[in-house]
Amino acid sequence: QVQLVESGGGLVQAGGSLRLSCAASGRTFSNYAMGWFRQAPGKEREFVAAFSWSGGNTYYADSLKGRFTISGDNAKNTVYLQMNSLKPEDTAVYYCAFKYSSRWYSVATHYDYWGQGTQVTVSS
Repeated sequence: QVQLVESGGGLVQAGGSLRLSCAASGRTFSNYAMGWFRQAPGKEREFVAAFSWSGGNTYYADSLKGRFTISGDNAKNTVYLQMNSLKPEDTAVYYCAFKYSSRWYSVATHYDYWGQGTQVTVSS
């Protein structure tokens, strides 16, 4: 089992920034990648970004490149999502996810564990 604890969500004005954190614990010895997804009301869950512990590779949704940055701290088993220039359309519940396998980073069904989610609200 792997437990994921997210933090850092909240209310921010358009143009502002937030940093989300996700700490993993449990059977992380073969930790391969962690990612962020988001789900807005009435919409499907969508891929935001992923971080591969092997090599530190990062992957982003095309529409978010340049505004969002994902990073990882191996010693803490924690990934971060720095979100800048936030827009009202970024409002969603953001979910952290963990996967043992490689590839298919943007596909939610390929992740093995999920956090509870943290609300991000961007006001106009």
